[in-house]
Amino acid sequence: MAWTVGSAAEIAKVSVRTLHHYDEIGLLAPSDRSESGYRLYSAPDLERLHQILLFRELGFTLPEIRDIMCDPDFDRISALEAQRSLLAEKASRTAAMLSAIDAALDAARGGTPMTDKEQKEMFGELFDGFDPAEYEAEVQERWGESDAYKQSAARTKRYTKADWQQIADEGAAITAAYVELMDADAAPDSPEALAVAESHCAYFSTWFYDCGPEMFGNLGKMWVADPRFTKNIDKTRPGLAKYQSAVAQAWAASKRS
Repeated sequence: MAWTVGSAAEIAKVSVRTLHHYDEIGLLAPSDRSESGYRLYSAPDLERLHQILLFRELGFTLPEIRDIMCDPDFDRISALEAQRSLLAEKASRTAAMLSAIDAALDAARGGTPMTDKEQKEMFGELFDGFDPAEYEAEVQERWGESDAYKQSAARTKRYTKADWQQIADEGAAITAAYVELMDADAAPDSPEALAVAESHCAYFSTWFYDCGPEMFGNLGKMWVADPRFTKNIDKTRPGLAKYQSAVAQAWAASKRS
């Protein structure tokens, strides 16, 4: 049985344009063509498409997927087993995050400030394996006398659970914007990337401390200079820390020019 590009797109819930693009970049070529030259997809083609979409769901870029699936040693069963394991881990983490959000929503109606323990629990799933409190002594030693640290400490001390939830939501939206830029192969100094950096810098100024271009540029350097930050950021998408850093540097430079 063969499916037209429209039928295949409908089954996979993707656009026809997406299938055309996959064909153009050598990721998924239809096995056959009709007498009129239209693309015809076979059952193995749809199986390959399913695997591609699983990789996309897990955060892989199209060039990475092409390298993996075009490797002569690629084994579909092994790939499916690995994808299942990664998706199960993601589902578990999502369930824990939903539980934390539900707890925060219940508590937010009271408008009471969060304790350190509650903050750690709410952010525990967002920053799995990275506990900011662990580095509190280091932060105080390096920046404890700085205006930024004092300003941040004074602000965050007053925040309620609702405030922290909004901080988490806005931070997640900014991260998603960076990932979207990566998927589109947007240059770090493109107008779209610079706009996200502008919002990111404003996010720090709104919630933590006055963050100018120089400060934001230094933050960007830290994301790649400190492996702890790199590891945490890259949990969302491999290479995200490096990309965010490049965007931050480009934005800071644009403000100096």
